[in-house]
Amino acid sequence: MWSNMNKISNNLVIELHIPDFGKAQEFYSMFGFERLSYDPTSGGGSDLGYMVLARTDSIGRTLINFYGDKEKVSKHAHFKDFPSNTPRGYAVEITIPASDVEELWNSTYKKLDPSCISQPLILKRWNKKDFRVIDPFGFYIRFTESVDWGQ
Repeated sequence: MWSNMNKISNNLVIELHIPDFGKAQEFYSMFGFERLSYDPTSGGGSDLGYMVLARTDSIGRTLINFYGDKEKVSKHAHFKDFPSNTPRGYAVEITIPASDVEELWNSTYKKLDPSCISQPLILKRWNKKDFRVIDPFGFYIRFTESVDWGQ
């Protein structure tokens, strides 16, 4: 169990609206995410679902929430004003710290379609290693060594 359960160090919740939970679960599982919960009615009788994926390592737990699981998720009150083929995640980077980003890269990059690798593992100018991928829905994901952002 997560030893920091009662201490909130960052209470930001990321919720990605997507049309296919299966693709998300397959992609994120390569990076150690497992399904924590699934509700086909998103908690209230809707025909759109809700899924939470979790990844745990020695520096903590990362959760990503997903809403939808059907094409009609693009008809959500906010997103309906945009064409359904609008790239998701435009101008957003989701950063996920990992205790051993080099091992994570080495265990996943050969499984990835080369078109989803935005940047292979490199040492950045701030002296931390990271790599960046594009998930099946266009979200830009960075896996990085732990950085003190003050959370």
